[in-house]
Amino acid sequence: MRFMVLIKADRDSEAGVMPSEQLLAEMGRFNEELVAAGVMLAGEGLHPSAKGARVLFDGTRRQVEPGPLGDPDHLIAGFWIWSCASLDEAIDWVRRCPNPMQGRSWVEIRQIFEAEDFGAALTPELREQEERLRTAVELNRPA
Repeated sequence: MRFMVLIKADRDSEAGVMPSEQLLAEMGRFNEELVAAGVMLAGEGLHPSAKGARVLFDGTRRQVEPGPLGDPDHLIAGFWIWSCASLDEAIDWVRRCPNPMQGRSWVEIRQIFEAEDFGAALTPELREQEERLRTAVELNRPA
């Protein structure tokens, strides 16, 4: 199973305050453990929402809302994509994670849909398209 692990933003991360050298070193060691265990598939920090935008979809209409995007408690500061046998395993890994923020912080774990989760709605043609796109993405990924 794949999981997206979301590091929630706080006022400091939204203000552009960079992590300390100590936190970067601790996270680096944690990421090394994740990679060595075959858990980490990807992971990145995100710039503050002031450097981003949000696009509202309403039928065929698109409305762009430039950042900042609101209450930091509802925003994401970074993410990992992990491969774990279960939600419990992902929780165990998160418990080992250094605190990503100076004070109180949240890390959210969400399972990623797999092709088989869509059942009959994912027709053989759509399944073939998805596999073709995944292959193309892998081929286009820089080494």
